[in-house]
Amino acid sequence: MRKKLVAGNWKMNTDSKSGVELAKAVATAAGTGHDKVDVLICPPFVYLTTIAQAISGSAVKLGAQNCYFEKPGAFTGETAVSMIKDVGAGYVILGHSERRHVLHESDELINRKMIAVLEGGLVPVFCVGELLSEREGNKTEAVLNTQMEKGLAGISESQLGQVVIAYEPVWAIGTGKTASPEQAEEAHAYIRSWLAKHYSQAAADKMQILYGGSVKPDNAKELMAKPNVDGALVGGASLKAADFVGIIDAAKSL
Repeated sequence: MRKKLVAGNWKMNTDSKSGVELAKAVATAAGTGHDKVDVLICPPFVYLTTIAQAISGSAVKLGAQNCYFEKPGAFTGETAVSMIKDVGAGYVILGHSERRHVLHESDELINRKMIAVLEGGLVPVFCVGELLSEREGNKTEAVLNTQMEKGLAGISESQLGQVVIAYEPVWAIGTGKTASPEQAEEAHAYIRSWLAKHYSQAAADKMQILYGGSVKPDNAKELMAKPNVDGALVGGASLKAADFVGIIDAAKSL
């Protein structure tokens, strides 16, 4: 049975004080661990060290929201994988829709980051998902196929075992709209079948595939109860301790 993962993406939010308060509340709720649920928080880069200290001794895992694919050097404003690892983070979110559609990151750039993160010994949370126009045009599977094919190019089956995938329909991120449990399950099942076809059934069966897109305490359990939904990548609701803990509790109840 795949372990659930509830991940919080804080995006460009919090300050040092509120971030520490939030992290400590999540750490208290997570305790020293749960045999069915992992918890991950991804604060802004400038607070990674501070938040690492706040969650020390708890089961909460730490992640970054982005990275650069080059080793340390003359790349002003960028952050190397080794730097992220050095401050105690074990995960990196890559391919988020805001990076794709607001900051115009290509599949090829995301792939270079994926390879750098894997080679650096960290776990990429690889985000995929379609726009509303693509959903309405019945292009969801075609979009997922392209993003998976290009984003995972050159990644071996053994490396794939260190990847987490997050399905995030762009039309449901920060909009209040949520894919129905049936829509989420359909997309997750397609991703798993893609992995089985391009890698192996064993690799597909092991893959954690998270759902992201307006996940809240009142819809989390129904979404995560679907057989191919292995947790959630949470945006807005991860900024309120009560909401995020509610989602964690929903995962624990399954």
